[in-house]
Amino acid sequence: MIVCKFGGTSVGDADAIARTAAIISARVDRQPVVVVSALGGATNQLIQIAEQAAKGQLIGALRAVEGLRDRHIVETHRLLGNDAQAEDVASELSAMFDELASLAEALTTLGDLTPRSLDAISSLGEQASSVLVVAAFAKHGLPATHVDAREVMITDSQYTRAEPQADAIAEAAHRIVMPLMRAGRIPVMGGFIGAALGTGVTTTLGRGGSDYSASLVGAALQAEVIEIWTDVDGMLTADPRVVPDARLIHRIGFEEASELASFGAKVLHPNTIAPAVMKGIPVCVLNSRRPEGTGTLITFAAPRRSVTAIAGKSGVTLLRVRSPRMLLTEGFLRRMFDVFERHRTSVDVVATSEVSVSVTIDDATNLEALVIDLRALGDVTMERNRGIVSIVGNGLSDGGTSMSRALAAIGDLRVHMLSLSSSGINLTVVVDGQQVHPVMQRLHAAFFSAGAEAT
Repeated sequence: MIVCKFGGTSVGDADAIARTAAIISARVDRQPVVVVSALGGATNQLIQIAEQAAKGQLIGALRAVEGLRDRHIVETHRLLGNDAQAEDVASELSAMFDELASLAEALTTLGDLTPRSLDAISSLGEQASSVLVVAAFAKHGLPATHVDAREVMITDSQYTRAEPQADAIAEAAHRIVMPLMRAGRIPVMGGFIGAALGTGVTTTLGRGGSDYSASLVGAALQAEVIEIWTDVDGMLTADPRVVPDARLIHRIGFEEASELASFGAKVLHPNTIAPAVMKGIPVCVLNSRRPEGTGTLITFAAPRRSVTAIAGKSGVTLLRVRSPRMLLTEGFLRRMFDVFERHRTSVDVVATSEVSVSVTIDDATNLEALVIDLRALGDVTMERNRGIVSIVGNGLSDGGTSMSRALAAIGDLRVHMLSLSSSGINLTVVVDGQQVHPVMQRLHAAFFSAGAEAT
């Protein structure tokens, strides 16, 4: 069996959903399980509705609810026509948006948007899209069955960033999903959403979590392959919006793909690879607009290259903690990273010296409280509007040629921090935020342009 995940652009409207149905029609004999995102942009709109309502802007929030309702109903009739089935689906979707309106009214009354409330609202996008996709599949003659993802994707209670419970997911997948497949059905579920173990309260896996959902389901069911369908041809040597001549990577290693996702590559969510790696399941990234393409295969058996791709992201904060107490002192780093764990803030890049530690973070939600607690350990300086550019290749550290070429390409641009990963496959530089794109372009030209040495 295979798991096929379709992102927001692949289920964004009636035409996209029809293409998705055609892709699954060609894979029926491989026993597909389908995981879908919300319609493109719907999750952002849902979050805005929640924020508006909590601020007391109820009229604006309800207008946005009606806009989303209309969009889903229009696509329903474009897909299904105006028969009884279409009316049934439209009524089911409309009931979901009635619930959304009620939640918005409650938030306006309370004036407080809790993580639990945000999950209840933001989850509605995948709930609605999965119902619509099932109906569209049936219209195309596919034996699809809707599965409420909250019955399978069991998590803890960390709302908005819930942690999946692998054993519970595996048990639920074998109990709920596997019998449908044995009966010749095509299970379809929403990604991104789950339910807390023991309570059943709706949770979400965080932004981009639909990829993660697909990988978790694939691992639970021991899938042959996990296919991630998106709107690009696969993983590229750089973001084509920044580097127009970026090239398709036909095959890439698990570790390389994970590093690229973590450091700015938009094709995959950073967590996607982990469950697949643990089970040794290949992940294939494909373009739903060009299903005949080869895409990118992420696997253990990948070519060894000095540089495979360049990734970058802006909006990074650089924190420096300086303390003479670090010198010859045991446990300082543990205490420091305990602070980050307490504030649920992940660190991307780390560099240390005898008396200082520098780290980068891209989630500034808890920054103020984080800095206050870090000051108990030493002097803290904070630099906003930084960016990260990463050079990734499983053969990057095989000699110094690639690293010296990278530094030469960066040239006279200011570098605030430099770090080589412990595995040696990722060289990361921290630069001014506005320099991320120029640095990516320089590095890509150095390694992938017509005159560059083959990598």
